[in-house]
Amino acid sequence: MNRFLATGLALLLALGPAWASERLRYVALVDGGRQAGHQLVETGEDGVTRVEFVFKDNGRGPELQEEFALAADGTYRSYRVRGESTFGAKVDESFSREGSLARWRSTSDAGEREVDGVALYTPLGGTPAVFSVALGALAARGDAGLPLIPSGTLRARRLAGAEIRRGEETRSVQLLALTGIGFTPQFAWATTGERPRLFAFIFPGFLQLIEEGWEANADALEAQQKVEEGKALVDLQRRLAQPLRGATLVRNARVFDSEKAQLGASADVLLRDGRIVAVTAAGGGGDADRIIDAGGRVLLPGLFDMHVHAGRWDGGLHLASGVTTVRDMGNDNATLQQLMQEEREGTLLSPRVVAAGFIEGESPMSARNGFVIEDLDDARAAVDWYAANGYPQVKIYNSFPRRLLGDTVAYAHEKGLRVSGHVPAFMRAQDVVDLGFDELQHINQLLLNFFVTPDTDTRTLERFYLVAEKTAGLDLDSQPVQDFIALLAEKRIAVDPTLATFEFLHQRDGELSPIFASIEDHVPPDVQRSRRVAEMDIPDDATGARYRESFAKLVEFVGRMYRAGVPIVAGTDEVPGFTLQRELELYVEAGMTPAQALQVATWTAAGISGVRDDRGSIAPGRRADLILVDGDPTRDIGDIRRVALVIKGETAYAPAAIHAELGIKPFTEAAAIVPAGR
Repeated sequence: MNRFLATGLALLLALGPAWASERLRYVALVDGGRQAGHQLVETGEDGVTRVEFVFKDNGRGPELQEEFALAADGTYRSYRVRGESTFGAKVDESFSREGSLARWRSTSDAGEREVDGVALYTPLGGTPAVFSVALGALAARGDAGLPLIPSGTLRARRLAGAEIRRGEETRSVQLLALTGIGFTPQFAWATTGERPRLFAFIFPGFLQLIEEGWEANADALEAQQKVEEGKALVDLQRRLAQPLRGATLVRNARVFDSEKAQLGASADVLLRDGRIVAVTAAGGGGDADRIIDAGGRVLLPGLFDMHVHAGRWDGGLHLASGVTTVRDMGNDNATLQQLMQEEREGTLLSPRVVAAGFIEGESPMSARNGFVIEDLDDARAAVDWYAANGYPQVKIYNSFPRRLLGDTVAYAHEKGLRVSGHVPAFMRAQDVVDLGFDELQHINQLLLNFFVTPDTDTRTLERFYLVAEKTAGLDLDSQPVQDFIALLAEKRIAVDPTLATFEFLHQRDGELSPIFASIEDHVPPDVQRSRRVAEMDIPDDATGARYRESFAKLVEFVGRMYRAGVPIVAGTDEVPGFTLQRELELYVEAGMTPAQALQVATWTAAGISGVRDDRGSIAPGRRADLILVDGDPTRDIGDIRRVALVIKGETAYAPAAIHAELGIKPFTEAAAIVPAGR
């Protein structure tokens, strides 16, 4: 599970149970029906509900013990949750309400406030069970919405119903869309009646949490949910997309030359039917159906995020941040194929997708996206499928068998596919480079090269804690480090460091995630609060200082690789859009100029993705994937957040409108598109 999904579940499922049954059990199924956890909910004669929630996938996951009691209005009278988060941080959170006084305390915040009437506390570290409290309290409120503590209002809308079966038993359930928490709607299957509760929570392509005994219905519910989500997504695209059929003139823009990493003089850029026709000196643009007056703004090629696990609701955040192409680095194959088809058809608010085929080895700790293989025939069949479906590369994952790696890499190369990935367990980064990898993902996978032993199982949380503990003491001028960087440069091994994602290594409880630190006032209060929660177990100041020093060396290591000639690509594996902007800031901290960081996210990325003839630069014949930015991000990389307009082929998007739709305060006004002759 990627960190954005893990964080989203902690935030969005933190809403909880009120039902009559004394004991209820859920099972958590991932990727093809493998059980990866459970949730046991018991309500005692004392009126207290106790919940045990355990979820383990890809060597990590939360373990939580939760208990609460409800007031007459169905909201929490008292609440407590303890345990460990996905990455091992301590969870200890409580809430109480006496009369109108509400108090809460977590590892990252504490507060109290006077509350009039009905209001529901939203835990930061809650279990999926707490969906049900919200559903019951909402049902009692009708269409009024449910005020939240500390802030916000929760609403639910019924999208569809379904009849499900267990032997001779039948049951009616309903799909609800919940809004008011996070950036996008969340979907839950609930029971019907006056006091609905959670029946299933489904994250299509990844997770099915469903009442035990009803698992046979999960796939059908997922399929129906995807249809209903699709209807909402089509409507979102329809409302936010601005067609640019025919000819469009972008007038008086300072054009960024991504190949040379430099900003040119003012120019006119003529577009027709989704392609760039001409780039001329300002004033010589030619006839067009409509005009976009750039007013001296900077025009860049659309940005690439080279490490995502694409979801159908991610597109708004990507596009509003100027990301017009993403590289998917591991997904459920059917889910990704559907998403890519919807993007091509123009029905989905989404960047373009470059797909990397996911191949994992069979083990109790396997991530089960893509293909999970046991022998060389399986591996070759997976490579064949990806090659036949137009994937330019494959990604090897943590449990891939060492004995099969060399032959699999060679076979992928025979088929014309690049090979990238994590370093499989019990191997070092240098080993996979020697076996023919073209690219490595994640900065921790590189630094583990200097810390692991043959017995280190990097499928566990060791792959994070070893790097946090030991990098501070690593001499970057030592011969082993210098030799390793030289090897990467000599073999032109691309590196996708995802630095911004790994700032969780040093973030402590109460500190706002650096991804959001400079834009705190722009995002909703519930998002601000959720992003003050630490993910690592950092027990004291000395540990915190050491982990912070380790992260600083990770940044320095990226700078050293870049200066040595190692190709760097900008990927995230975290919250869309905002994380890429932070990633580019960290590249500047590592020693790149702002223009070089932008080059990494455009020209370099297009080359590694194999699409440089199509996009990644502003030149005649290239696809019209462009972003218009206020300020000058070639001087101040922070200006990359001030995107005034995004053009993706024959469609334009106003980031201000997208952000307003997602509850985000816009960063700049939208650039106007007007008919020619006005």
